[in-house]
Amino acid sequence: MFLFLVVALAVVVAAVTLAVVGGGEGDGPLPEAAPERLQDLLPLDRPVDRGDIDSLRFPLAARGYRMADVDDALSRLGAELAERDARIADLESALAGAQASAGGRVSMEKPAQEDQQ
Repeated sequence: MFLFLVVALAVVVAAVTLAVVGGGEGDGPLPEAAPERLQDLLPLDRPVDRGDIDSLRFPLAARGYRMADVDDALSRLGAELAERDARIADLESALAGAQASAGGRVSMEKPAQEDQQ
C-alpha cells in the first residue's frame, strides 16, 4: 500500500511539473504576457471633459495601481486645470475692465440725460 501511494505521488508530481514546464514544447514554461497598461488614455486632440474622467480606469498592478499611469493622468489634469484657471482669470479681468468702462460711460451719460429733463 505504501509503495502504491509513493508511485501515485510521483505520478502527480510529474504531471504537475510537465503542466507547468510545458513538456518541452514551445518557447518556455509560460508565454510572456505583456504588462497591463492603461488602454483608455485621455484624449490628446481635445481638452479633457467630465465624461473622460468618469470613464478613466487604471489597471491594477501587484500593489495597487501603476504609478506611471496615475502620474501621467494627474499631470495632464493638472496642466489642463492650470490652463483653465489662467483662462478664467483673463476672462474675469476682461469682464471687470468692460464693466468699469461701461460704468464710466453710464455715469457720464446720466448727468447729460438728467440735464435734458
